[in-house]
Amino acid sequence: MLSKKAKYALRALEVLAASNGSRWTAHALAVAAEVPGKFLETILVELRDGGLIDSTRGAQGGHRLSRAAQHIYVGEVIRLIDGPLAPIRCASVSAYEPCADCPDPARCSLRAVMGDVRQAMAEVLDHRSLADLLRTRPTALPVSEHARAH
Repeated sequence: MLSKKAKYALRALEVLAASNGSRWTAHALAVAAEVPGKFLETILVELRDGGLIDSTRGAQGGHRLSRAAQHIYVGEVIRLIDGPLAPIRCASVSAYEPCADCPDPARCSLRAVMGDVRQAMAEVLDHRSLADLLRTRPTALPVSEHARAH
C-alpha cells in the first residue's frame, strides 16, 4: 500500500513538474501541494538525497526537479520513499528476504502470486512519469458506492 509520505512526495513533485523549472520554497510548495509543511520538509530532504530534486538556499533559492518530469517515474519515487514495491519481502526483486515460517520459498504459491502482483505494479509505475501524471489528470474520479457509504 502506498504510504501517506509517498502520496505527499508525489503531490509535491507534481507541483514542481507543472512549474516548468521554477524554484519553490518549502512553505509555498506545501501550500500548493496541500501537504503539512513540517512533514514536507523531511520528504524534500529524501527527494534531494535521492537525486529527484535540487535544493538551493538563499533569497533566490528553493526546490525544483533535478531532471525533466518525463524522466522521473512514479515507481522511482515510491521506491525512494517507501522501499520495494513487492507486497511481501519474499517477492521483492531488490530486497528479497525469505519468510521465517516458509518451508520452501522456491515452491511457495503465495510468493509466486505476490511476485506477479509486484511485476504488474512495476509495469505500470515504472512507465508513468511525472509528465504523464500531469497529462492524465482526471477532472474528477468516480467514487464507488462502497466508498461513499464509509
